[in-house]
Amino acid sequence: MNRRIFLLLGAHSTLVWALAGKSLAQTVARLKSREYPLPVLPDLPNQVMPDLIGAPDDPASWLSFREMLFSWRKEMKKNSSPDSRYDRPEYAWCSSAYNCYFLMMGDRLFLDPEKGEFTVERFLEYTEKEFGRIDMVVLWHAYPRIGLDERNQFDFYREMPGGIPQLRKITDEFHRRNVKVFINYNPWDTGTRQESASDSDLLSSLIGDLDADGIFLDTLSEGNPELLEKVEAVKEGVAFESELALPAEQIPHHQMSWAQWFTDTPTPGILRNKWLERRHMQHAISRWNSDRTSDLHTAWMNGSGTMIWENVFGQWMGWNQRDKSFLRSISPIQKRYTGLFSGEGWTPLALIPEKEHLYANLWQKEGVRLWTLVNRSDRPLTGSLLCVDHHHGDQYYDLIQGKKIRPGASRGKQRLNGVIPPRGIGCFLALPPSQRGKDFRLFLASQARISQSWNLTADFPALKATRRPVAPTRAYPVTPPGMVRIDAFTGPQQRIFRVRETGCYTSTDPGFINEVYPALHHNVTLQIYEEFPPFLIDEVPVTNRMFRAFLEASGYAPANRENFLRHWNHHEIPHGKEDHPVVYVNLADARAFALWAGKRLPTEGEWQFAGQGSDRRRYPWGNHWSEGKANGGETGDTTPVRTFPEGISPSGCYDLCGNVWEMTESEYLDQRNRFCILKGGSFYQAKGSGWYFDGGPQTLDFSAKMILIAPGLDRCSSVGFRCAADLL
Repeated sequence: MNRRIFLLLGAHSTLVWALAGKSLAQTVARLKSREYPLPVLPDLPNQVMPDLIGAPDDPASWLSFREMLFSWRKEMKKNSSPDSRYDRPEYAWCSSAYNCYFLMMGDRLFLDPEKGEFTVERFLEYTEKEFGRIDMVVLWHAYPRIGLDERNQFDFYREMPGGIPQLRKITDEFHRRNVKVFINYNPWDTGTRQESASDSDLLSSLIGDLDADGIFLDTLSEGNPELLEKVEAVKEGVAFESELALPAEQIPHHQMSWAQWFTDTPTPGILRNKWLERRHMQHAISRWNSDRTSDLHTAWMNGSGTMIWENVFGQWMGWNQRDKSFLRSISPIQKRYTGLFSGEGWTPLALIPEKEHLYANLWQKEGVRLWTLVNRSDRPLTGSLLCVDHHHGDQYYDLIQGKKIRPGASRGKQRLNGVIPPRGIGCFLALPPSQRGKDFRLFLASQARISQSWNLTADFPALKATRRPVAPTRAYPVTPPGMVRIDAFTGPQQRIFRVRETGCYTSTDPGFINEVYPALHHNVTLQIYEEFPPFLIDEVPVTNRMFRAFLEASGYAPANRENFLRHWNHHEIPHGKEDHPVVYVNLADARAFALWAGKRLPTEGEWQFAGQGSDRRRYPWGNHWSEGKANGGETGDTTPVRTFPEGISPSGCYDLCGNVWEMTESEYLDQRNRFCILKGGSFYQAKGSGWYFDGGPQTLDFSAKMILIAPGLDRCSSVGFRCAADLL
């Protein structure tokens, strides 16, 4: 059987198709000799084309490159599926949904944690100011918190503040501002609470309840046919967007896909799916990059979109001022000329620009010509940028600067002058006056204002997570019953985290910045300097019985009661669970109890030292796991405190391993996120995926970062607390 091999060779990533029957060695030899066969072959559609088709560096090869692209597309179209959603009016919006914001629903910009209220208007005011308008938003809900207890991905939507009715109001607010709303699907969520209905049924029901416009397919390259069919039966015009690269054969059934971590060539390449179906929308995204110009260039040169993702699962990856400035200029042009960017008049590398490192693509239709330009260099490009054919009656405009230009004539051609900053973008428009549109002058004026407001600072806009100060308690002269005395400590403590996309203590983990695929799900050891005086800590976690006494004595009632003591029956402790650790309480509830008791929560360092003592043991009883000394989840539930006396720590503390995770007074926050450090592990462990939150019993030096979302969601069946106090 004849074989044809597609290769990317060296830094140039030149596209090459080996001739039928050639061996791999012969193919590589031809590549190295730079003898490139013209790829107009009988079985061209069967070629393995990459997600981003790299372009040759040599301008002399651009004509052959374009011929290859057009020939391949023509052959692929002959064999494409006739069942395409792109021709249906209810899907027309997809081709102009350029800017998508990936929104963590617990982001402090979007959710007021004190009031438990969503702030859609504040969020949209922010995005319009920083990025220009956004066209769609992904409401991300569960990961990285999912797996801390048994709640599944659908429970996270249901238990957001206000539940499904409030989420419907959120969707309606976005719709009033012409922003489409996507929900998220985590197909790997198979180890939490399972429901009788299928994921397809639950997703389609959620689409109907929220009146949502699309589904983001997390970790998937395509949606299954059953899901697509059931969703369409509920609402027409619902789009599906895959996170992984969408196979070409699925383009007719998926209106959108991510262009994630697509490595481009020095000469701008072509998004395969966008080239095949011009109405297909791809969103360029490299989530850990501090420089977004590569993604912006890919989107701009392909008439496609950008994924705006600042809060990456609890880590801050904000955009710099330069990249936001460029996007604010690009977006209005894309929206105004969607007919060009989704039409058939796209010519890649249409001409050889006047400057090195400058590249231009042409988009044309009905006498209108538009050139998108990118500057790949780190220096500004000024003066004559393009030399184009002149069409009688045409006028010329610089759409980035928002002004009419008077080109210099040269042998029937027009030289277009301009300025493009380092790593910047440009855009020229040529058209007769009759094609400008009535509001063209207003459009130009708006573009001029945007460009005049540019800030080309490319520094990363770092945030700094700070730890909330610990409020002291009254100083106890002696150790009260139920507490133990812990000595002072000064020095380094070893902390172990499982590397997750949440990071550890900082707003932005340096190990993630500019990494394409950061190494995940392995343990990392940190040395944290601690210094604290002697203190007191409870022998056991606070129990249901203790918490009931607090309620009866104080009359405490949280402002937001969602999931508060959810496991109790009509305000009564379940029979036999009086001495189990209290759960379904959040940090505010725990602090209220501690204040009433004249105590506080221990810090992460205090908690750990109370368990380890001076020998820094891994478990309260020693350095090796031992069955029968902790609640390892054998019963699938919490156990009464002091059930495992052999698991006591040297200081006299029980249940420091397993049973329930324990909140500490180590709460951190920045402008966008809040998180609390948990210690000890729990009885519960979601199995089946490495994406779940850490579960099961943990060593004393293990720490877990719990992203705080909202009161109801922060109250979990596997999280409790114990108290500490200060000594005289």
